[in-house]
Parts: sequence; structure tokens; C-alpha cells
Amino acid sequence: MSLNEFSLIEHYFSAIGQAEGVVLGVGDDGALLDIPAGQHLVVSVDTLVAGVHFPLDAAPDDIARRALRVNLSDLAAMGATPRWFTLALTLPAADRGWLEVFSRALAMDAGQFGCALVGGDTTAGPLGISIQLMGLVPAGRALTRSGARAGDHVFVTGTLGEGAAALQLFEPGLKLTGTVREHLRKRFYQPTPRLQEGVKLRGLASAALDVSDGLLADLGHIAEQSALGAELQLSALPLAPWLKKLAHAETVQGWALSGGDDYELCFTVPPANLAGIEGMITDGELVASCIGRMTARVGVRCIDDSGELVHVDRAGYRHF
Repeated sequence: MSLNEFSLIEHYFSAIGQAEGVVLGVGDDGALLDIPAGQHLVVSVDTLVAGVHFPLDAAPDDIARRALRVNLSDLAAMGATPRWFTLALTLPAADRGWLEVFSRALAMDAGQFGCALVGGDTTAGPLGISIQLMGLVPAGRALTRSGARAGDHVFVTGTLGEGAAALQLFEPGLKLTGTVREHLRKRFYQPTPRLQEGVKLRGLASAALDVSDGLLADLGHIAEQSALGAELQLSALPLAPWLKKLAHAETVQGWALSGGDDYELCFTVPPANLAGIEGMITDGELVASCIGRMTARVGVRCIDDSGELVHVDRAGYRHF
């Protein structure tokens, strides 16, 4: 039996929508969701296009995981807890094998991160996936880009540069060890959305976002929204030891500053809250590094060990 839009949705995706708060989910003209009192609804959407955001020959399970996780990262940056999502899927053909693998991986990740599919759309065309994520955050507690103040410390979670380095996987003829290749592949297709970290930063961070387009570009968004600037200490950038061995120092630094696709959180902390953040880092509750300060002087500047200004040609990924 051939698949039409409705049978495709029912067979492959309806089971992903069973969750608390779903009054009416997949299968109707719209979803009905129960928003608890005292909570704000956080909504974010991302579109991934074959040949732009992932290789044309990428496996369907890899595509599913990347599509959901990069969107979850936006909710993490706002300190939100994911609850529901919608899926708009454009397919060249209704391939049963492809859909089986894609939907199984999507269901696994949706279960892992606690979000249910509550609606969406399918259509024919070049392969593309749009996911709209919805989450909850206590009223007045959401992290935004506009709350930073001059003198706030700039932090970033985890390590930087690996997302950009992972793009080397798609360069023909590149030789990498099996361990490095697998690590980079996982960083590209299965980035870890920093959801727990985002929740812990509520009430401590003054501003936050996720590093998707590149550290300089994304920190620039915080600076612009807060009408400030920033100074970054290049020696403080958190880099994995194995990454430093993968390429020349300038190349690795470029990956960390401008490469993007890391999906770590960049956040600012007022001096009054610094002890709280440092305490969590010391206790192992938070993996993060202080990399600079927000300044009254606009613009994002990079400073080397000698205190000299370093010019960086490329700030980050540009969508157009």
C-alpha cells in the first residue's frame, strides 16, 4: 500500500506524541497543550536543509538526531525545559526504509530529552526538516540575550572548536584516526544540548545563548542586544587536548572563535553571582570556563597573552 500524508504520519510519528500536558496531539488540525500556571511557554524553530546543514548522503537516524538536538540547544540557552515539538518534513519520496530509521531515532531522542511530538506537516520536495520546539520556564526566570551589564564575566560551557572541526569529516581524502573520526562524527550529528546547565543558570546568569554560528558572532549578539561590547582572552578558550593536535594552533583557534556548530552555552555572570558559578564548577555541577568580560565599549575584541589586540577576519557563520 502506498503512503499518503495521513498514513505516513499515523504509522511513523503518532506514537512519539504521548506525554503529560498533551490534551490533543498528532492527527488533528492543531495541538491542544496544557500550560501550567506560573510558567512561560518558550518556542523556537530551526530548519535543516540537505546539502547545507548536513551532507546529502547523511543517514536518516543521524539527520533526525541532529535536527532535534540543535533545536533543543536554543531552549537550553533560555533555561527552559523541553516539553513538545512539531515536525515539518519535506521528502523527495515516501521511502519506508528511510522513514522507519528516521522516526525510530527521533522517538529515541524525544524520549531521552522529554519532549513529545504534537503535530506537523509532510510535503514532497528536496529533503528538509523543520522542528519547532516548545518548552516551559518559570515566569520571569528565562535567560535572554539582553540582560548583560558592563563588568559581567563571560563564560562558556564545555569545549569549543569541535563542531567546526567535525566539518573536516566531509573533506575528501582527509586521514583521521578511528577514535578522532568517531568523536567528530558524534559532535556533528549528536551535539549535547546543555539543558541541565541552562536550568542551573537561572537566577545566576544575566544573559545567555548557544554557540551555533561561532563564539565571536554569538557573543556579539549578546553585546548588541545589551548595548555593550566584550573582551575575550584567547588563552582562556577551552580546547580539548586532542583537538590541539589535529591542526595548527591558528586553525584550531579559528574553529573555536568562528567555526560554530558547538552548541555550548555562552553566558554572562554579574560579579555578585560569580561565587555561585565558581562553586558549581568546583563541585563538578557545571563544566564552564571564564573567557572574558563585558565592556561599556561596543564591539567584541580578542586579547592575547601580552594584552595586545588580535584581529580576527571571520566572526562566524552567515546564513545569507
